[in-house]
Amino acid sequence: MPFSIYSVTDMPEKKRRILVTSALPYANGSIHLGHLVEYIQTDIWVRFQKSRGHHCVYVCADDAHGTPIMLRAEQEGITPEALIERVEAEHQADFSEFLVGFDNYYSTHSPENQHYANLIYTRLRDAGHIATRTITQAFDPVKEMFLPDRFIKGECPRCGTPDQYGDSCESCGATYAPTDLKNPRSAISGAVPVEKESLHYFFRLGDFEPFLRSWVAEHIQPQMQNKLGEWFETGLQDWDISRDAPYWGFEIPDAPGKFFYVWLDAPIGYMASFQNYCDRTGESFDDYWGRESGAELYHFIGKDIAYFHTLFWPAELHGAGFRTPSAVFCHGFLTVNGQKMSKSRGTFIMARTYLRHLRPEYLRYYFATKLGSGIEDLDLNLEDFRQRVNSDLVGKVVNIASRCAGFIHKLFEGRLAATLPDPHTYGEFVAAGESIAEAYEAREFSRAMREVMQLADRANQYIDEQKPWVMAKDPLRAPEVQAVCTQGLNLFRVLATWLAPVLPQMCEDARAFLNVETLDWHAVAGGPLVDHRIEPFKPLMQRVEPAQLEAVVEESREHLRATAGQAEAEPAAPPSPLEENPIAAEIGIDEFAKIDLRVARIEKAEHVEGADKLLKLTLDLGGETRTVFAGIKSAYQPEQLTGRLTVMVANLAPRKMRFGVSEGMVLAAGPGGRELFVLAPDSGAQPGMRVK
Repeated sequence: MPFSIYSVTDMPEKKRRILVTSALPYANGSIHLGHLVEYIQTDIWVRFQKSRGHHCVYVCADDAHGTPIMLRAEQEGITPEALIERVEAEHQADFSEFLVGFDNYYSTHSPENQHYANLIYTRLRDAGHIATRTITQAFDPVKEMFLPDRFIKGECPRCGTPDQYGDSCESCGATYAPTDLKNPRSAISGAVPVEKESLHYFFRLGDFEPFLRSWVAEHIQPQMQNKLGEWFETGLQDWDISRDAPYWGFEIPDAPGKFFYVWLDAPIGYMASFQNYCDRTGESFDDYWGRESGAELYHFIGKDIAYFHTLFWPAELHGAGFRTPSAVFCHGFLTVNGQKMSKSRGTFIMARTYLRHLRPEYLRYYFATKLGSGIEDLDLNLEDFRQRVNSDLVGKVVNIASRCAGFIHKLFEGRLAATLPDPHTYGEFVAAGESIAEAYEAREFSRAMREVMQLADRANQYIDEQKPWVMAKDPLRAPEVQAVCTQGLNLFRVLATWLAPVLPQMCEDARAFLNVETLDWHAVAGGPLVDHRIEPFKPLMQRVEPAQLEAVVEESREHLRATAGQAEAEPAAPPSPLEENPIAAEIGIDEFAKIDLRVARIEKAEHVEGADKLLKLTLDLGGETRTVFAGIKSAYQPEQLTGRLTVMVANLAPRKMRFGVSEGMVLAAGPGGRELFVLAPDSGAQPGMRVK
């Protein structure tokens, strides 16, 4: 059977034209790991599209306007231009080292952005979608400036929580006008603001309610549609798009002394960056942004800025005669070790701090194992991070190449065998790319990574069963050694192809080692590498050591203590994983589908010294061994469990406990005590099988 019919992944697809953006980082601070969730997620998706042969352009820019930038530049005694130039260089360096491959990175403080901001505004104005009215604002009598919402603090008018910003309450989630705050004060000078009138310009968002209701229903994730439904119910309010001087930004064309609010020109920065790209490359701007464009346009953003991107932005574009996004993809926030990033705990980690100690692709892979298409928050558990990188990338994927390459070079001068001993398995690996591609396309990266690692387990199992190191002791079996290692390296090549969007540098090193021109998605379907010379193997990845993570945490703690002046209060410790939770919150089918239930054989069961309820189980998942601490001591003696099959949650994040690290969970049911029964699969089950 020819290899080219094993999978539709080698069939030509219609070439798509895709424009992709990430939210613009603000030019007033450094990039931290929370920011990187979005840029890594976007970059993986873009690299996947390019690997499939599509024309995909990824643009971004620094968000370079607003009062905070103006005030920071003033504090540093430099111009705003000098500040944003410096910060942009820092941002680009961080993104580059995390292998985020923008096709164009620009700034909202640019002639292109001013052009499109003016164009959109005047078109909306001329169509009757801009209104003016006099409003009363908070004014700092010391600084002699109107105060943006975030520069006023006081008590929430709804719940009374102190020290809240002038636009929303972090405690109860209420949104309000700054004039509604109780006991307000200027966050700049500390003075009590006074009220002062000013003429402001408003975008009449309500004019677009019918259009937005229809657009949201077709282009936004279901979870976000529910939130947007609340805003529709309360009525779409006019949006204040002007700010008074002094203000760092673009002056409104027909309003001297009035400036565009930063959120007006920030999303327009996507258009400006793409225009800059077009000027460099000859691409057609209208082919992507024109009302009749046949291209695709996707925005990746955090769920906290959905209001601007899913209501204001499409309404502005529609009203000004431009096309609207094909979709807006929202993601959740990052927690570290199950909690909000903390300065005192050293888990508020800057990108540059991480890069001083760890390889960026480790984080790219770990985020990929956590990311789905929803808006749920994701957690960076540092111990799980270390174990997953070491187990999956070093212990599984790279291990295949390192085990096979030495024999090929030592015994066969770097040349692979003329045929594969198991072409069917190679074909199955290639065919698996169809499902993996579907997961990438749907932004279900965690599913893609699980499927890749299942293939890696199969490849390692094949090598374990064939035992080339034993064959190599008998000179007469040299052809078998060459064939087995050729098989292993071809399976590694497929895995590297599927992982290339996540691990671009490692896979580029693998490409050079395999001595092939490309690892793009279609190449592996053309057939295996046979009678082919490979280059000498060099280590592709190294294990993460605990000391490296400790260094990241300690440097983060010291740096942020120095810059913030004082540490945050320590948050409360998380509850024990063994505490009972008799009433659990409902979950949807999407969340349930993420649970990976596997058959496991209990190779060994032991008492745990000092634990009243726990047994330590050593579980075989069909080539992979896990340690699990299970609270079933009251129901079983260790010898009753040894050799039995059970069902475990295989993709539960490892948890560090007082007695060691638990790498999963076995399922048991019953009223408790000795009436507790470990779930057992049918007798025909085998370790590693998925339970459905």
